[in-house]
Amino acid sequence: MRIGAHLSIAGGLPAAAKMAEEIKANTFQFFTRNPRGGKAREIGADEVAAWEKERVERDIYPIMGHLPYTVNMASPKDEVYDFARLVLTEDLRRCESCGAELLVVHPGSHLGEGVQKGLQRIASLLEEVLSPWEGRAKLLLETMAGQGSEVGTIEDLAWLGEALGWPECLGFCIDSCHLFAAGYDLRTQAGLDQLLEELDQKVSLARVHAVHLNDSKFPLGSGKDRHAPLGKGYIGEEGLSLIINSPHLKHLPFLLETPTEDYREYADEILLLRSLIN
Repeated sequence: MRIGAHLSIAGGLPAAAKMAEEIKANTFQFFTRNPRGGKAREIGADEVAAWEKERVERDIYPIMGHLPYTVNMASPKDEVYDFARLVLTEDLRRCESCGAELLVVHPGSHLGEGVQKGLQRIASLLEEVLSPWEGRAKLLLETMAGQGSEVGTIEDLAWLGEALGWPECLGFCIDSCHLFAAGYDLRTQAGLDQLLEELDQKVSLARVHAVHLNDSKFPLGSGKDRHAPLGKGYIGEEGLSLIINSPHLKHLPFLLETPTEDYREYADEILLLRSLIN
């Protein structure tokens, strides 16, 4: 089973590989650039070569880039929209160049313009960026909690997939905290089955390529995106166990984005998850 966490690549990808091994992770996620800005660190050929050697030796795969929070593909503001297009284009290439198999993005917020207008802007941008894309890296749209003017329900993602003609390079990442906040009760088998059935009917489970595994700081249906440490939130160990043991999900990479002061704290959470595997 592939279990990992969000790690920094500020010290380079080879260093991140060693961090992953330290916390007993065999996959990880990283920000492609500053999460609150637009600056991207250069990843040179020597670093990539060293990283490729490290990942093979340490059996680390897949890895997933995460676009910065400043990317808003649904924004009605031209400068924000143009920035999203630029970053998406550049970071798909960055992921390809360093062998990152996946790149995840929050669909965006319509900022009061309405969901449909937001979806149309996202679809236009994705059409422009993905139509010429011939790389192996897949772009994943993430399920969101529904706070504020966020776009990102399963229905929204299905609309985008349909509008784009379901390209092979487009997939989805589900987030347990976001889905719980959106009203899916992942603490029960019936609730998880309902989610999986809806995903399969609307976007196909075959297009779900990763899971952000986070507990929730707020109760079911809160609409609030607030992650909690695993087993210390409202989803709890029972819900986490159902998720990682699901035959429909257990082949996917599970990536933790839980609040920590130090990446080493992820080791205990990964140990907890592995103890829950049937």
